[in-house]
Amino acid sequence: MSRRSDNQVTIRQVAKEAGVSTQTVSRVMNNIPEVLPETRQHVLDVVNRLGYRPNVFARGLKQNRSYTLGVVTSGIEYYGPSRTLVGVEQKSNELGYSLSLSLLHQPEPENIQRVLGSLISRQVDGILWTTQEIGANLSWLNGEKLSIPVVFLEASPRPGVASVNIDSRMGVRQAMQHLLENGYRRIGIVTGPLSWWAARERLQGWRETLADADLVVEERQIVEGDWSTGSGARGLKQLLEMYPEMEAVFVSNDQMALGVLQTCRQLGRQVPEDLAIVGYDDIPEAEYFWPPLTTVRQNLTELGGTAVEMLTKMISARWQIDATYSPGCVWLEPELIIRSSSVRSSATSNSRGGEPTQNP
Repeated sequence: MSRRSDNQVTIRQVAKEAGVSTQTVSRVMNNIPEVLPETRQHVLDVVNRLGYRPNVFARGLKQNRSYTLGVVTSGIEYYGPSRTLVGVEQKSNELGYSLSLSLLHQPEPENIQRVLGSLISRQVDGILWTTQEIGANLSWLNGEKLSIPVVFLEASPRPGVASVNIDSRMGVRQAMQHLLENGYRRIGIVTGPLSWWAARERLQGWRETLADADLVVEERQIVEGDWSTGSGARGLKQLLEMYPEMEAVFVSNDQMALGVLQTCRQLGRQVPEDLAIVGYDDIPEAEYFWPPLTTVRQNLTELGGTAVEMLTKMISARWQIDATYSPGCVWLEPELIIRSSSVRSSATSNSRGGEPTQNP
C-alpha cells in the first residue's frame, strides 16, 4: 500500500488496516501498557507504513493535555548531556510528544524556580530534569511540591522521586577489576569535578574496588579534573609527580583520557607497557585513539528514552489511564569495552606478577 499524506490517514484507517479496534491504536499511540508486545509492534508497523500522525492539537483540546514535555538541561557542551538529549528527542517523537526546552546556565535556586514556573505556565504535561546534580542544585526538592510529574536523570536517589540513572559505580568497578585482572596494582585516578554527583560516584567505585582487593588508597593517587582534555593532561602530570610508581590510571571521561594519552606520548611513556589507561563514556572517537582506548560504555540515548517512557507513564497515571503505575529509581547498566590501552603483553605482565586478560 502506498504511503498517504498525514492529513488523509485517520485512526479508523489504521485500525482497519491493522485488524484491531481504534481503542487499541489509541493505547499504542499513548504508550499505554495494556497491549500485547506483538500487537503493539504490528500497529506501529502499520502506523509507519501509512504515515499516520495523530492530531496532537485536537487530541490535547479533547483531553485537556498539551502533549508537550518540558526539558530542563545544562552542560550540553559535554558528551553525556548532549547524547542524553538525543534519546529524549527520539523517544518523545516516537510517542507523539513535542518538547519545550529550557537551558539552565546557572542552576541556582532562583533560576530553578523561574524555569519551573515558565514550563508550568506553558502547560507542559510533565518535566524531564536532565541537568546533572551539581553541588546543592537539587536541594529545592526537599520542600517542593510539584503540580505535574517530573523525572530526574543522573541524580542521587530520593524517596518518592522518579529518576533514571546509569550505574557509574558498577561501570568503574568493571574497569578497575579489568585492570586488577591484568596485574596492575598501583592505580591512580583523574576524577571529574567533585561537585558533580556522577563524578563522586565514579570516585567511590574506584575506592571500593581497591578496598575490596585489600589495596591501600592514598590521596596522592587522586587528582581532580574538570572533564576537559586539558585537565586530563594536567592531571596525569600531577599524578606522576605525586605517585611516580603508578602503573595504571582510571580517567573519569574519555575527553580527559585523550589528554592523558597525549601527555604519555610527550613524556615518552608507552601505553600500556609503561602505563595502562581506561576511560569512561565510549565516545565515538575512543576506538580511534592511539592506542585504542579501553573505556566504559554508557547508553545515553537509552537513558533519555527510558526517562521519557517513565514520564509518559506517570502522565497516564495522573489522567487515570494507568492509575496503578508507581515510579521509583531505575538503574541502567554500563558495559566495559576492552581495547589496547589497558592490555599488556604476557611478557610484561609476567614480569610484574600478573596474568593478562585477552582482548576479545
